Amino acid sequence: MRPARAPWRQWLPHGLLVAFLAVLVAGCGASESYPQSTLHPKGDFAEVVDGLFQTTVFWATIIFIGVEAALLYAIFRFRAKPNDPEPAQTHGNTLVEIIWTVIPAAVLAFVAVPTVRVIFGAAWMPETSADGSAPLRVDVVGHQWWWEFRYPDLGIVTANELHIPVGRTVDVRMKSVDVLRSWWVPQFAGKRDVFPNRETRIWFTAIDTGEYPGVCAEFCGLQHGRMAFYTMAVAPADFDAWVARRQADSAQAAIRPPVPPSDTTQPAPLPEDPQVAQGRQLFLTKACVGCHALGSAGAPTTVLGPNLGGIGTRRMIASGWLENTDANLAAWIKDPAAFKEGVAMAGVYQVTDAEAAALAAFLRTRQ
Repeated sequence: MRPARAPWRQWLPHGLLVAFLAVLVAGCGASESYPQSTLHPKGDFAEVVDGLFQTTVFWATIIFIGVEAALLYAIFRFRAKPNDPEPAQTHGNTLVEIIWTVIPAAVLAFVAVPTVRVIFGAAWMPETSADGSAPLRVDVVGHQWWWEFRYPDLGIVTANELHIPVGRTVDVRMKSVDVLRSWWVPQFAGKRDVFPNRETRIWFTAIDTGEYPGVCAEFCGLQHGRMAFYTMAVAPADFDAWVARRQADSAQAAIRPPVPPSDTTQPAPLPEDPQVAQGRQLFLTKACVGCHALGSAGAPTTVLGPNLGGIGTRRMIASGWLENTDANLAAWIKDPAAFKEGVAMAGVYQVTDAEAAALAAFLRTRQ
């Protein structure tokens, strides 16, 4: 006869499984290195939402512990024993019914009050930032499949990288030129639907410098999953320097080759790299300039293609899908459909490997 297993041996596999699952769940928790964590807010709006989340989790935990404790107590205290008579039947208890009505109502109130407070607080646009300055207005326009960022008060238009100063409230106003989308930077604010012919708004203030990814959170077509962008939160002085560079942009100056200064005491510019010169010419002859603006300052807005001002120093290309390296930039120019099927640039023109490399070298000069 096979000997009976000790009780602890029967429960050991189950205990190990529970421990493994606990470790696995803990590993899913957001760490500082995870790029799209809502659990490590980096903006004031996100901190408020995170506080509401923590409040809700607290009361949910209290309820869970209370219910499970009562359930375990009932299981072991009133479990049936051999030859037990049938228990007395109860058809109602006013006190118990009052208790299980009042307690859930109180818990809902504890959750509802801060929730309503956050909802109304999020709808109110601050008139000034923490530093006393006016909020920075940014108009966001959703395209297939990329994001356009306009700074109407600064006369700047750019794409796929949102630059903001730390400590200054950002007033984001959104719309779409075609279909419904949703704009989301997890570490700064909640999602906001982006509609055609209708403006939606959200505000937040970055509290720490860094590069924070954002996404389109509403299915908008074939390349919805590859419609990303980065929010570059920088120190105020660095933001002012970025604004100065963008305002100094000129599409015409970008297309013309460098010319010697009129002041003969100033040294003439160094001879232009032949590959850059070739790329400059190709940018005109291959009709790139028909869809893309090279200058950010006062650039016309277009639904044809993203603004390329400053593309040489951007972190990513192809709407946050490819790292901005020379090889990736050339490959994207030569065959964009290989990376994002259905993009408008696919099939517009044909270039050789050498021409793609020359165009990439030219665009790299756009700092």
